[in-house]
Amino acid sequence: MLRVGLTGGIGSGKSAVSRRLAEHGAVVVDADRIAREVVEPGTPALAEIVAEFGDGVLTREGALDRPRLGEIVFSDDAKLARLNAIVHPRVAERTEELMSAAPNGSVVVYDVPLLVENGLGPLYDLVIVVDAPEDVRIERLREGRKMPVDQSRARIAAQATREDRLAAADIVIDNSGTEADLDRRVEEVWTDLERRAGEARTEGPDSPAR
Repeated sequence: MLRVGLTGGIGSGKSAVSRRLAEHGAVVVDADRIAREVVEPGTPALAEIVAEFGDGVLTREGALDRPRLGEIVFSDDAKLARLNAIVHPRVAERTEELMSAAPNGSVVVYDVPLLVENGLGPLYDLVIVVDAPEDVRIERLREGRKMPVDQSRARIAAQATREDRLAAADIVIDNSGTEADLDRRVEEVWTDLERRAGEARTEGPDSPAR
């Protein structure tokens, strides 16, 4: 099994890369999806979040109001840290369960926004970073999520810097161009991942994949 950490700042197009890798045959474990699962109504994590941040972070139906919670935490490092302390351990546990269940010889891609921020790089055989300039990311957030520019900048500022993210990368996927450009680059990367996975199978589990 080749374990790949996939990350990128908000608006970089990481999810687009993740989808393409899944289409090529990767087993994708989506940290955001798991993060939603662990805070569904009735879960201990949601109860802790309400105790910490108040009933105002719930919708009328009793689900987590993510936009409201985001407004609270993404401009306050201390509050963001408290939220992460509630959610991240549960996400990590569920992630390991899913990755361990992947078939032998798989390319397993862990799609995680905060890989660099949380120092998760050493857990993987290699790290892929999806990269795009900040102005491109802000425009994507404005068009795709209808996110105001000031909120986009706050979200970006709450994450690792572009420089830190690139420094953690074994492979960089530039996503500042067209869809066709991205298709070609992901295909190149997939060929490389398959080669690495094949070498790992040949050399054994204790051999480095980098």
